[in-house]
Amino acid sequence: MQAEAIMTTPVVGIEPSASITEAAGLMLSKKISGLPVIRRDGTLVGIVSEGDFLRRGELGTKRKRSRWLELLVSPGRAADEYVQANGRRIEEVMTEDLVTASPGASIAELMTRRHVKRIPVVDGGKVVGIITRTDLLRALLNVLPDAGPAFVDDEQIRQKIIAELATQKWAGKEMICVTVGNGVVELSGAIFDERERQAAIVAAENVAGVKAVKDNLFCAEPLSVVLVS
Repeated sequence: MQAEAIMTTPVVGIEPSASITEAAGLMLSKKISGLPVIRRDGTLVGIVSEGDFLRRGELGTKRKRSRWLELLVSPGRAADEYVQANGRRIEEVMTEDLVTASPGASIAELMTRRHVKRIPVVDGGKVVGIITRTDLLRALLNVLPDAGPAFVDDEQIRQKIIAELATQKWAGKEMICVTVGNGVVELSGAIFDERERQAAIVAAENVAGVKAVKDNLFCAEPLSVVLVS
């Protein structure tokens, strides 16, 4: 799935010369947490979000350090922090280090971006959409399988779970036993890390026709299990 399939459009943006009062009011009225900063010609120049308003002189939340730490702060950084805490225009407080995507970018690429809550979609230098975490949740909801019950033969369920486990690095070869009765899966056997327990349960839950999963796995230290053929 590509970015253009899930992006929100038209984009609610704001001009660089707008005041922070205008931006805060717009975000509250639209119930959004951030805005792309766009020039009148459609060029993206930054992002402004709730986080950019956290440290403000008016709120008494500007950054404070101990005296000795303050001595280590460079004049340039101190100047940046002063502007962030006291600037009146969006262009003075916005974030300019942007992560953007093209309309054809895959969702997989977008989801690997860390610490980014919104990604403007840019085509030909112009903003054509924006993707937020809400858009990703909506896309996830659309592709998740129906939770309603479905009849699948128990042996088919068992084989699908075994096949899935066989592809996973964390699943020890033939260490996890799978039995299925009336759609109820029972997992037994050995695991060597507690995190493998939940992974095995998830692998079973994702197979169509599974009604419930019974966990009878036991966790053993890697050197404490002796296999006898």
